[in-house]
Amino acid sequence: MSGQRMTQLLAVVLKEVRQTLRDRRIMGLLLVSPIVQLIVFGFAVNFEVDKVPAAVVDLDRTARSRAYINSLMADGTLRRAVDLPDAASAQALLDAGGASVAIVLPQGLDRDITRQRTADVQVLVDGSDPNRSGVALGATGTFFGQLNEKVAETRLRTMSAARGVPLQLPTVRVQPRIYYNPKLQTAIFMVPGITSMLLLLVTTIVTAMGLAREREMGTLEQVLVTPIPPGIMMMGKLIPFLIIGAFDFTLAITVGAYLFDMPLLGSFLALFVATALYLSATLGMGLFISTVSTSQQQAFMGGILFMLPAILLSGILTPVRSMPEWLQPITYINPVRYYIEILRAVLLKDAGWADLGFQFVALGIFGFCIITLASRRFSKQLA
Repeated sequence: MSGQRMTQLLAVVLKEVRQTLRDRRIMGLLLVSPIVQLIVFGFAVNFEVDKVPAAVVDLDRTARSRAYINSLMADGTLRRAVDLPDAASAQALLDAGGASVAIVLPQGLDRDITRQRTADVQVLVDGSDPNRSGVALGATGTFFGQLNEKVAETRLRTMSAARGVPLQLPTVRVQPRIYYNPKLQTAIFMVPGITSMLLLLVTTIVTAMGLAREREMGTLEQVLVTPIPPGIMMMGKLIPFLIIGAFDFTLAITVGAYLFDMPLLGSFLALFVATALYLSATLGMGLFISTVSTSQQQAFMGGILFMLPAILLSGILTPVRSMPEWLQPITYINPVRYYIEILRAVLLKDAGWADLGFQFVALGIFGFCIITLASRRFSKQLA
């Protein structure tokens, strides 16, 4: 690049920086908002389910039934919220939202177990929250399943002792080893996803509204009479937000590491290369939206219309493989998907370039295509 072109580029960059610094709302959106949202979302978005409020209906009222309830509540998954006299009262409480699950122990529970008969324990669950109801059903099913195993083992040992024959019961023990997130912390899973969402929000919306704002204020006409080439003009408009995006990424990763104990296992070079490719895609999309918008309101709405499906189809909240088969191919044209895959793989699994070659190439192709399309439209507007 010649000295003249470099001077023109620096002039445009300084103009964009001054214009951005003067707008306190934009500065708040670029610098303060991402960190506040990261902290809020990091603490607020939690897929871990515990202390589910449970109503207890103990119709047996024996020492055995009380011991069962105390053991069921001991691990903290369920929280004993209230004791009720009958199943109808429990159903009414579920309808009112006072509890998420009700455990109904039938009358004669102790007698049936003592006489080696089947006893039916009823579990009423509020299914309006599938995640919570699934956890509640799993906790009760696991508890009574283990209880049945213990009862059967005790009876077999008693019978064996009575016959004087030693009993050797075959056992299978599960020894789980959880990789990459041993404590199953939601924040460690969510911080990379939230980071990608915040960068998408900051870069796409601000860039989309930038050109529209100049068009509304009439400053775009002043730019048109300058001898600056369209390519230099476009680069000058994007470079400040590219730097701000890189700064926000660094800040978000730092907050995630120190506040949420997110591991930083992989290559920082790979992270910054992926971030640069991702920002080129989001900035290019923002610039493209601005070229097809005639006002800031249209630019803002265009950015939102792009962001919502991009986030929902990225795998940030739900895995792509769990989406309907007809919808999964659409995710291949979504840059957010590739970026979040790179972030999680590098940060949590220490993945390298060879492991993520497809994601890097796809992200680069998308960024190149959208930047090319946006620059052509931008050049036509300045021509």
